[in-house]
Amino acid sequence: MRLYYAPGACSLSPHIVANEAGLPIELSRVTFSAEGRTTEQGEDFFKVNPKGGYVPALRLDDGDVLMEAAAIIQYLSDSAPDKHLSPEKGTKQYYKMLEWIAFISTELHKGFGPLFREDLIESEKEAVVEKLKKRISYVNESLEGKEYLIGDFSIADAYCYTILRWSSRGNIDLAEFSNILPYMKRLEARDGVSRALIEEGLEAYASA
Repeated sequence: MRLYYAPGACSLSPHIVANEAGLPIELSRVTFSAEGRTTEQGEDFFKVNPKGGYVPALRLDDGDVLMEAAAIIQYLSDSAPDKHLSPEKGTKQYYKMLEWIAFISTELHKGFGPLFREDLIESEKEAVVEKLKKRISYVNESLEGKEYLIGDFSIADAYCYTILRWSSRGNIDLAEFSNILPYMKRLEARDGVSRALIEEGLEAYASA
């Protein structure tokens, strides 16, 4: 399998999950430029992901391509059921995990989107940051008395960690949230997370 990624982008979440699952993947960095988007292998990335040329994309061994972080992390988890990166399907915990993935995707991931715009004016930025802080507060409260979002580590944590790393885009100090930085630090102590950071040339957020 080949994972197309950009360092620190949402593609970090499937990178973490693949490491945690012990699945062999080939990494292909995507370069973004005014001329287009090109992979390490010289591919036109818009042909890999015609939806918009964004990462992640996962090329399977049969040549098919999966897109969208939420779908890819679930596929990788299902590919290594012995690693228990997701609760058993049909259980309440499984649906709690799906609830978290939906929340992270729609409220956090999408919520950070405007902060990557070059034309965002200050008043708009303030409104975006205020909404994000409310969403992060919910994550913080949900972590009270727990190590991970649903108790045990799951693919939802890999996704949540990835998106929370973007807090610096809005100058959001995660130290304001009593449970968030300890949560980030616990995740960075995991081998799958720390290796993904090293492989993408990133620093640990909680100790940065």
